[in-house]
Amino acid sequence: QVQLVESGGGLVQPGGSLRLSCAASGFTLDYHAVVWFRQAPGKEREGVLCISSSDGRTYPADSVKGRCTISRDKAKNTVYLEMNSLKFEDTAVYYCATDDLARYCGSTWYRRERYDYWGQGTQVTVSS
Repeated sequence: QVQLVESGGGLVQPGGSLRLSCAASGFTLDYHAVVWFRQAPGKEREGVLCISSSDGRTYPADSVKGRCTISRDKAKNTVYLEMNSLKFEDTAVYYCATDDLARYCGSTWYRRERYDYWGQGTQVTVSS
């Protein structure tokens, strides 16, 4: 059974940093593209960052470009989302997602329908 578990969310002040983790069981993340999504209250879930499998290429959304990075720890079967210079508008529930067929992010990495496996989410609140 595939399970994705996000952690690391919390309350942070504007300009602060957080590192979110997405740990997998029953599935090897290193062989697949992994995406971080987020959903703010009243808004649709949107793609934040994607990391491809073999080449490790990353695809950031414009809203986080230059502020956030995604990385893998193969030994821990975990993918991280490092967020810096956080803004109020980064407040959301953050989810990681992947799929058996997802090897590369590609131009459609942000489409939710591509991914069958999702975590339960972790709340990030940016507030002063």
